[in-house]
Amino acid sequence: MAGMIFPDEIDFDAYMHETDAQQKVRPASEWVDELIARIENPTRPRHALMPWRKTHALLQFRPGEVTLWGGANGGGKSLVTGQIALSLCAQGERVCVASFEMKPIRTLERMGRQWSGQNPNDPAYAGSEEAKRLMLDVYGQFRDWSDTRLWFYDQQGKVTASQVIAVARYCAKEKGITHFFIDSLMKCIDGEDDYNGQKAFVDELTAIARDYQIHIHLVHHIRKPADESYKPCKYDYRGSGAITDQVDNVISVWRNKPKERDVAAGKQVKETDPDALLICDKNRNGEWEGQIALWFEAASQQFVGSPGAEPLVLYRHPEDQ
Repeated sequence: MAGMIFPDEIDFDAYMHETDAQQKVRPASEWVDELIARIENPTRPRHALMPWRKTHALLQFRPGEVTLWGGANGGGKSLVTGQIALSLCAQGERVCVASFEMKPIRTLERMGRQWSGQNPNDPAYAGSEEAKRLMLDVYGQFRDWSDTRLWFYDQQGKVTASQVIAVARYCAKEKGITHFFIDSLMKCIDGEDDYNGQKAFVDELTAIARDYQIHIHLVHHIRKPADESYKPCKYDYRGSGAITDQVDNVISVWRNKPKERDVAAGKQVKETDPDALLICDKNRNGEWEGQIALWFEAASQQFVGSPGAEPLVLYRHPEDQ
């Protein structure tokens, strides 16, 4: 099953600060040897991808980088990042989720539904022992599949920035984690106006990502928009402007609530109008910036790449979909 990391198993003092500075002092010849090896054996590194095939040539998650995920409250950030975390697991990545806003069991409930592509609360399952057995079998498979792929840090509420830094370093060093999700930044910093604290925290995260060659996904909130039709950009994030300057990628999640209201009111809507957008307006080591349209598949709680598409098979590599 998905592994749990508890606060009392981490020696925070030991992991709050980097202690192996001597290992970072290396002769220039070592890097020259690496450059020569690249020339002799040119290879195109295969970086981690998002689940949707149409995104693969646009945006990738490289080792040593930090991606900032943002959006309004209730905008779907956790659903999107949960689905991406599962897809990363299917790509052979080792993922840890540190959510200070939701208990692991609640997050796993959502992710299990996304992974299975089924709704365990569907009325079709009510009162049916056969249906219950099938769902238990599916979640048993999810438990076995997630073992050695997925971990959770089990602590909710307010934490200190230094604690989160220690957990990230511990995960990279001791668990071999390659993708670390933090939800959310404001749970780690005392006060929205503590700009220096925010800058120092994100700076430390970028250093950990670079030093350990992991990818850190940091969830953040935007300022309250004027209305729900407003599509956010990197200038809408709460707190210090240095946050978006320091990270490598900025992706905002926008949920099409105006469309949802029209559907609820029985109005005609265009099927081609997306239910959500991923808006990338910073991609430091890539050429593409723009919007990715997604549609919500309610039974699985997944976002899919085209209207009416079937849920993705999240236990397969996204290139095999």
